[in-house]
Amino acid sequence: MRRHLLVAAAFLAAATSIPAASYAQGRGQDPEAQARKEEADAAKKKKQKEDWGDNQAPLPALRNAGPCPFVKSLYDAARYVEFKDNREASANVGWSGEIQGISAGCQYKDDKPIEVTMQVLFELGKGPQATGRQKTYHYWIAVTDRNKEVLAKQSFELPVTFPEGQDRVYLTEDIAQIVIPRASIATSGSNFEVLIGFDVTPQMAEFNREGKRFRLNVGQTASNAPTP
Repeated sequence: MRRHLLVAAAFLAAATSIPAASYAQGRGQDPEAQARKEEADAAKKKKQKEDWGDNQAPLPALRNAGPCPFVKSLYDAARYVEFKDNREASANVGWSGEIQGISAGCQYKDDKPIEVTMQVLFELGKGPQATGRQKTYHYWIAVTDRNKEVLAKQSFELPVTFPEGQDRVYLTEDIAQIVIPRASIATSGSNFEVLIGFDVTPQMAEFNREGKRFRLNVGQTASNAPTP
């Protein structure tokens, strides 16, 4: 299913406080001074093109102005496991879910915003305590700066119908139009992160944080304890 997430222009003020990525950090130069110089040079080149009437269409194979934002699932929220009566045992599992894979790409040039697209693979499960064959999961996508300040966050619903006799399904979500404003032409995608995760309770987050899992055949053994 195709989703859309827009980092609203209201968050531009937060983005302007993010220092531009410096390509000369390893050479001992002042990052802020280098960023100002790059910005001034880029503005000068842009003005020259406008003065000279250089309106030639860009080549389709042009690379981005810099690296893409880092896209990943948040570890504490990458899995969703419901337990009946909050008892951590395989026989008490209701609905479950896991983010199995993420692929992403981005596009930006000149002083344009960063446009990110994502494709997320979800594995969803129906445990012994689940009732019915339908479940609506909830997940979120957030954009943060490199200092971990949240610039935008949006929640989505993921309705699932399990086929008769099946306790596991896979769904792919396409997320388009994640638009991240840039403070200046020198602000690269490396200043941002795009995070995704399930809406989880504190107990679910702690379960994930401790790395607990159940073996697929745990119900056939004498022990129902989760395995780290």
